[in-house]
Amino acid sequence: MDTTQTLDVRGMTCAACQANVQRTLARQPGVHDAAVNLMTGEARIVFDPSLIGLPALVSAVEAIGYEAAPASAGARSVDTSDRDNEAAAAGKQAAVALVCGAVAMVLSMPTMTPHVGGHGASADPLMTWTAERIMPAIAAAMPWLFAIPRDVLLWTLLALTTFVMTWAGRRFYVNGLKALAHGLPDMNSLVAVGTGAAFGFSLVATFWPLALTSAGVAPDVYYEAVVIIIAFVLTGRWLEARARHQAVAALQGLARLQPREAIVVDGQAERATPIEAVHVGQTILVRPGTRVPLDGVVITGRADVDESAVTGESMPVAKGPSAAVTAGTLVTNGAVFVRVGAEAGRDTLSRLVELMRDAQLSRAPIQRLADRVSAVFVPTVLALAGLTLVAWLVVGGVGAFAQGLAASVAVLIVACPCAMGLAVPTAVMVATGRAGSLGILVKGGDALQRAGSLHTMVLDKTGTLTMGAPAVVDALALDDSLEDLLGAAAAVERLSEHPLARAIVAHAQNRLGRPPAVAAEFRSEPGVGVSAIVGTRRVHVASVEAMIKLAAGVTPPALTAFVDAATTRGATVVCVGAESADGGGLRILGALAVADAIRETSREAVAGLHAAGLRVVMLSGDRPETARAVAGQAGISEVVAGVLPTGKVEEIRRLQREGTVGMAGDGVNDAPALAQADVGFAMGTGTDVAIQAADVTLMRPDLRLLGASLRLARASVRIMRQNLFWAFAYNVVAIPVAAGALYPAYGILLSPTVASAAMALSSVSVVANSLRLRRAPVGLG
Repeated sequence: MDTTQTLDVRGMTCAACQANVQRTLARQPGVHDAAVNLMTGEARIVFDPSLIGLPALVSAVEAIGYEAAPASAGARSVDTSDRDNEAAAAGKQAAVALVCGAVAMVLSMPTMTPHVGGHGASADPLMTWTAERIMPAIAAAMPWLFAIPRDVLLWTLLALTTFVMTWAGRRFYVNGLKALAHGLPDMNSLVAVGTGAAFGFSLVATFWPLALTSAGVAPDVYYEAVVIIIAFVLTGRWLEARARHQAVAALQGLARLQPREAIVVDGQAERATPIEAVHVGQTILVRPGTRVPLDGVVITGRADVDESAVTGESMPVAKGPSAAVTAGTLVTNGAVFVRVGAEAGRDTLSRLVELMRDAQLSRAPIQRLADRVSAVFVPTVLALAGLTLVAWLVVGGVGAFAQGLAASVAVLIVACPCAMGLAVPTAVMVATGRAGSLGILVKGGDALQRAGSLHTMVLDKTGTLTMGAPAVVDALALDDSLEDLLGAAAAVERLSEHPLARAIVAHAQNRLGRPPAVAAEFRSEPGVGVSAIVGTRRVHVASVEAMIKLAAGVTPPALTAFVDAATTRGATVVCVGAESADGGGLRILGALAVADAIRETSREAVAGLHAAGLRVVMLSGDRPETARAVAGQAGISEVVAGVLPTGKVEEIRRLQREGTVGMAGDGVNDAPALAQADVGFAMGTGTDVAIQAADVTLMRPDLRLLGASLRLARASVRIMRQNLFWAFAYNVVAIPVAAGALYPAYGILLSPTVASAAMALSSVSVVANSLRLRRAPVGLG
C-alpha cells in the first residue's frame, strides 16, 4: 500500500533545481509520484514502502547536492526558521560581497587597458558611461590610486575575489559542480562555470600576461565582475527569500493560531498541558482573550468566539452548551469549558494547514510547460555559452577572445531560469493564502486554474442555496394575536420530534423570547397531526386538509389565500386550531408556513455569478414546484428538479459537453456530482464526504464566497500567464543581447555585471507580480 511523505529540501534556487530534485525522486524504485515546490522548499512523494524507505529518498536528494530531511506534521509544523536563517545569511553575504564589489570596481579602474573593444572601452553602455564619467572623477579625487603599481592592485584584487568566492560564493561551486558531475546542471552550475571561467582568465592575465599579449589577446582581468556577479546573485536570492516569506505568511499565520498548551480541568484542579498530551474526552478551560487549543463541544459556559481565522466571518459567534468550537478560534469574551473532540494533529486547524500545504505543493497544468522547458534549459544555456565564445573567435579571431569570454559569461549569468521556476508556484501560493483568509480552501493549483475557466455553475438547492433546515417563513393569525398563536403551537410541538415541530418551537422562542408553555395529554395521530392541552383548551397542529376536516369543512378565505401564497414559494403550511377542553367545537386559529428558507446572500451571489458571465443552473432532488419556487427567489431561470444522485452526475456530464462545469453542494448525495464536475465546491457546513469530493471548500455558508473564489481564480490564472510570459520573454531577449547580437549593428554588449543584475531583477519581478494577488479585488458580491 502506497504512503505519502513530505521532505524539507534546502538548497533549491531555480526551476532547474526543482526539476532535478523531482526527476531524481521520480526515478527511484517504488516511487509513483513526486511533486516539488520551489517556494516552500518541500517535496511530496508517493511511494511503496516495501520497495523504498524514507532514508533512501533523503539520500537520493543529498546525492545530487541538496539537503533533505523528513517534514514534521501538524498545525505548528510550518516552521521556516531554517530558511529564514538561510535568507539572513544570504543577505549578510550579499552585503559584504557588494561592498567588496564596490572596492574591486574602484581598484580595477587603473588596471583597465584603454584599447578599443577591450575591458576599458567596453561596448556595454553602462560600463562605457562608468569609464567616461566615473573614472575621471575617481582619478581626480584619488590620484594616489593610479600611482599604485599594477601588480599590487592585481594581487589585492585576487585576494579580495578569492575571499568572496570561498566565503560568500562557496555554495555555487560546491553545489554547482556536484550537479554537473551528476549530469544535472542547475543555476549554481551556471554561476560556477561563468565566474570560474572569468576568474581563470584573470589568473592567466595576472601571472602570465605575456602569454595572452603574444597571442593578440588583451590581458584584462575580470575580478570585479566575479565579485559583483556573486553579490548580485546573492542579493537576488535574498530578495526572493523575503518575497517568499510574504507569500507563505498566510500559511504560517494559520499554523501559529494553535496555542502550545491547553488548560486541562480535572475535578477542581487546573493544569497547563502541552496540546500533544491532551486526549479526546478530557475537559479544557478556555478563558477570554485566548484561542481554543483543540476542537470540541462546549459543556458549560457562554462566550463570543471570533472564527474569522478559520471561516473568514468577521462577526463573533455566540457559543453555549452543546455548541461546537474549532481549534484556533479566539474567545473574545466569556469563558467556556470544552470537551475535547480531536487530538492535536487531527483537529480542524491541523487539517486546514495540511490541506493548504498540499495545495501549495500541487502543480497547476500551466506549470508543466515551465517544467518541460526547465528540464532542458540549463544544458541548452551551457551549449549556447560555448557557441557564443566560438562565434566570437570565428568572427574576430584570437584577439576577440576576451570579448567572447565576457559574452559567454554574460549568457551563463543572464539566462538563469529562476523566474520560470517561480512564475506559477508563487501565484498558487499567494492565491491559496489569500483564499484562506477569505474562508475559501482551495485544494491546489490544478483546481485554481480550472476554476478560472468555468463556463457553467451548477448549484444544489438544499443546504447550498437554502439554509438546509426547515424554518417558519410566514404566519397567519385569524382570531388570536400572532404571539398567542405561536405560543400555543410551540407548546404542543415541543413534545414532538418532527423536523417541522422543531422549526416551529425555535421560531416561537426567538419571537417570544421565552420557552413554550407546558402542555399536557399529548396525542399524536398519524396522518392527522398532534394535539395537547394548553391552558384550558386542546390545541391541534395539523396539515391544512386535516384541520379543515376537524373544523367540519369550514375554510376561512384568508387561510385559502395564505395557503396559495405559501405553496407558490415552496413552503409547507401547518394549521393551528383549538377546541375547549371539554370537547367543544374546533376553531382554526391560524397557520404557519414552514420552508427551507433561502439564504440571505444567495440572490446576491447568483447575481454576481451572472455578472461574471457564467451560466447558472439549479439542480435538486426536490419536487419541481418547490425547486422552481426557490430558484425564482434566487434569480435562477434554469432548473433541473426531481433527480437522484446518479441523475445529478448525468446532468453534469450533459452540461460538460457544452463547456467546463463547476458544481456547488453540501450533502452526501452531492458527492458524486461534485467529483464529476470540473471543479467541485463544497459548503464547509456540509458533510465530510462532500468536502472530500470537492476541489474547493467554502468555510462558511455564504455563496458569495463562490463568486469570490472564481474571481480570485481568474486573477491567479492571469498572473500565472503574465509571469510565464515575462520569464520567457526575458530570456528570449536577454540571451541574444548577452551573446552580442546587437554588437555588429549598434556596438552594444551586455557585461557580465549588468547581466547578473538583470537576472536578479527578473526573479524578484515575478515574485512581486504574484504578490499583487494579496490585494486583488475579489469582493463578496
